[in-house]
Amino acid sequence: MRSVLATLLISAAIGAPSQAHQIETALGYLEGELELKSEFSNGKPATGAVIRLLNDDGSPGPELGRTDTNGLLRLDLSDVKDGRHELQVDGGPGHRDYLEIPVSSGRVRIDEVVQGPFIMAMVGLLVSVRRRRI
Repeated sequence: MRSVLATLLISAAIGAPSQAHQIETALGYLEGELELKSEFSNGKPATGAVIRLLNDDGSPGPELGRTDTNGLLRLDLSDVKDGRHELQVDGGPGHRDYLEIPVSSGRVRIDEVVQGPFIMAMVGLLVSVRRRRI
């Protein structure tokens, strides 16, 4: 029974983004600037998505820019203080991506970026269900 429930929860986690057209964001560096490429799970670019850093309390912070018609935005983060920051890609209600980005000397350490909170919530739900069933 536990394995069936775990399979259903994992299937829901994998299937939910495609049904809800979640935004998925890839990061890279191009000529010293952070490049974001955001698209919906169906492959269409997230045109006009607002990119912002969130404040420490989770409220919306300053807008850094908007994606172009190809879902691309290049950012200069040289003014961002060192530390871990929450980056939000906002494509409208129900269409958001969140990335925890570690910044050091104005550059994101891409190999340490954490995507959330959707996946983390599903993992937490799975752990919670398993604890109750045992």
